[in-house]
Amino acid sequence: MGKEIESANKENDDGTSSETSGVKMKKELSLLDGVAIIVGIIIGSGIFVSPRGVLKVSGSIGQALIVWILSGLLSMIGALCYTELGTMIPKSGGDYAYIKEAFGPLPAFLYLWVALFILVPTGNAITAITFAQYILQPFWGTCPAPFEAVRLLAAVTICILTVVNCYNVKWVTRVQSIFTATKMLALGIIVLAGVYYACAGHVENFQRPMEGTNWDPGHIAVAFYSGLFSYSGYNYLNFVTEELKNPYKNLPKAICISMPVVTIVYVIANVAYFVVLSKDDVLASDAVAVTFGDKVLGMFSFLMPVSVACSTFGSLNGAIFASSRLFFVGAREGHLPRALCLISVKRLTPVPSLVFLGIITAALVMVEDVYALINYSSFVESLFITISILGLMYMRKTRPEAMRPIKINLILPITFFVICTFLVTFPCYVSPMEVGIGVAFILCGIPVYVITIGWRNKPIWLKRIFNNFNNGCAKLFICVPAESEKDF
Repeated sequence: MGKEIESANKENDDGTSSETSGVKMKKELSLLDGVAIIVGIIIGSGIFVSPRGVLKVSGSIGQALIVWILSGLLSMIGALCYTELGTMIPKSGGDYAYIKEAFGPLPAFLYLWVALFILVPTGNAITAITFAQYILQPFWGTCPAPFEAVRLLAAVTICILTVVNCYNVKWVTRVQSIFTATKMLALGIIVLAGVYYACAGHVENFQRPMEGTNWDPGHIAVAFYSGLFSYSGYNYLNFVTEELKNPYKNLPKAICISMPVVTIVYVIANVAYFVVLSKDDVLASDAVAVTFGDKVLGMFSFLMPVSVACSTFGSLNGAIFASSRLFFVGAREGHLPRALCLISVKRLTPVPSLVFLGIITAALVMVEDVYALINYSSFVESLFITISILGLMYMRKTRPEAMRPIKINLILPITFFVICTFLVTFPCYVSPMEVGIGVAFILCGIPVYVITIGWRNKPIWLKRIFNNFNNGCAKLFICVPAESEKDF
């Protein structure tokens, strides 16, 4: 198998390879699948975890709701910007592909670097932890579930969904559709219970909605981190453009259908939370939806943790599916080990990429402070989203002749860029530890790039290590190189 893999590839100077033949993944995702992926990924752990974080930093119910509304509007603007990027550059890989087209290989590699070790596995780890907390909570009643039990179940869940994603794309989309419907049911219960309580006259929590508001710009930006974390995933469909049927039409349609639905559901769900729960109740709860269910559902309160667990399970499934394609594309371009762009001969899925992502995610579930993880990932994600939007505006000037099936008004990317810049800069003095670690990790990617990609005349022993690793993965997972796609 080693010789077969080597003969199917032409080795570059940097020890990577250029694929000349192979197999490729099928275009199996319809518009409905695209909507299910976006909604399924976005509505995951965030709406059940972040209300506490947003309220804690905002200081008041009124400002918390404003943050949720503005986060939705900002995400909608961002989604429209990504619609133009995704139809102008119809390649899988999302931000990586766009940053590479606009600014070259080094910034694109740095995005891959932080996405591989911070952005993607952190988001998936948080979702897996939330799933485990909610599924175990009924067994411990009012006491929190043991740390070890939660983390173990989270790791097992990651392993199970990694296997599902390795096995068959159709299985993934079926799981996604089923659990997307389940999570909408869970949020529907929250909304209906909130409407019932409001009609019964329980609106005392809204009598002084702005009391205790924290107007500090840095804290407002940190509050947006938690809010935007709940909306993150609107650009994940851009990671799998090559598997989407008719991407020029279905990509923008899926985004424009999904984002208004998610925003409306989120805002109404938060209003329902605050109708039933006081400010102190929300701040004291690690599982806001469970506390909500205990107050309004009585003997049927068990339905809430089960529904939320199903919601996060589906979100994790979609995130694993979409994000593994990011590393697949990065490896195909020579910016990650070639092993990550190998495709299973039998399943036509990127098995090595999925397995590698699963290992890193399972390691991150052991981090105890979930909100620190949110701040780490949100800062880094906001920074690179800002760079992607800057790339959109830059390519308007440098590539005016490029085909743009969707071309949005320039005011939208400018507005989004300005707000993202605010979100990146102001938290520097509020959460210096998280920001400092994030920046340091990004900078660590520069020497890695120089050694693995920029260094053209590598010693023979280093090239041999790379090739042995790549060929070992090909043998272990029975995979072959992916065939590059130019036109979709």
